[in-house]
Amino acid sequence: MQDPQDFQPAGTPHQPVGPPQHHFPLPPRPAARIVPAPPGSRYDRLARTPLHAWWRPVLGTILVAVGFVAIGAAIVVGGSLIGLIAGAKTSDSGSQIFADPLLDLTINLLSIAAVIPAVYGVAVWIQRRPPGTLSSVLGRLRWRWMALCTGVAVGAAALGQAALVATYAATGEDLGQLFGWVGWSRFLPALIVTLLLVPFQAASEEYIFRGWLIQAFGAFFANPWPGILLGATVFTAMHAYVDWGIVDVFTFAVLMGWLVVRTGGLEAAIALHLVNNVLAFGLSGADGTLDEALKQGSVPWQGLSGTVVQLGVFGIAVVILARRRGVATLSPRPAGSGSPALPQPSP
Repeated sequence: MQDPQDFQPAGTPHQPVGPPQHHFPLPPRPAARIVPAPPGSRYDRLARTPLHAWWRPVLGTILVAVGFVAIGAAIVVGGSLIGLIAGAKTSDSGSQIFADPLLDLTINLLSIAAVIPAVYGVAVWIQRRPPGTLSSVLGRLRWRWMALCTGVAVGAAALGQAALVATYAATGEDLGQLFGWVGWSRFLPALIVTLLLVPFQAASEEYIFRGWLIQAFGAFFANPWPGILLGATVFTAMHAYVDWGIVDVFTFAVLMGWLVVRTGGLEAAIALHLVNNVLAFGLSGADGTLDEALKQGSVPWQGLSGTVVQLGVFGIAVVILARRRGVATLSPRPAGSGSPALPQPSP
């Protein structure tokens, strides 16, 4: 006897025996938590990712400001309590906490340096972008490039000091007020604190005023100058300089903001900021005037001669080196995208 299934119309496929097959659609891929800016973005535009919304830079800026104040206040209060418990003498001056200005310098530098993780955290949490994009268009600090910029900054600072001395001599000012010596016993502790903490303090200020603010404004404006000028204004206002000191600091901040966009990262700005502060605190520690350095205050007009020479030499040298070494100024395309990669830095 033949099986009924053997009687199939010609050309009809054999139907398998068993339960019917069901095909379910695959679940959608989850949205990426961290999203970078599109390839080919300038440094100031790295916060304008596909997830950008108007409120992200606004809320992020508020949180960075709150973090700056809260973290700084916590370290100042905590450092002061530790100093008092250790028996440090307080100062009679309202501008200092302790009689020893080195303790005040340590607390002040730490209170600024500790803000870096907060800026990184806000970039990830609020803007949902790689935190390394605060450093450069490559998503990281370019260490060899920063080392080269630091060498240039040292040379520019030396030329600036030479111009300052020449201006003082030409105007009949006392050169003794520029340099002094209190001895190794007082100088070495100040030098150690300066070398250990100033790199982080200088970097923190650059991440806030040249990194975060320029990129926050860059998310709204195609032109980087609104962010550069706002960052320079806030940076100047956060310092206690007056008269010519305001011009000095504002000029520095504007040039650093322009170099950040021009070179695609914070490396050059961090390098010059670091060298400037090490030189300032080092000279103050050498002649025993750290308390005056902390007060900031007035800057003689002759000081602008050194600033013009230093900033001019540094800015020109960095731009030339960046061009010759092919330092990246735009975010690169992902590997294997099929599109030609953007120039990569040679360091």
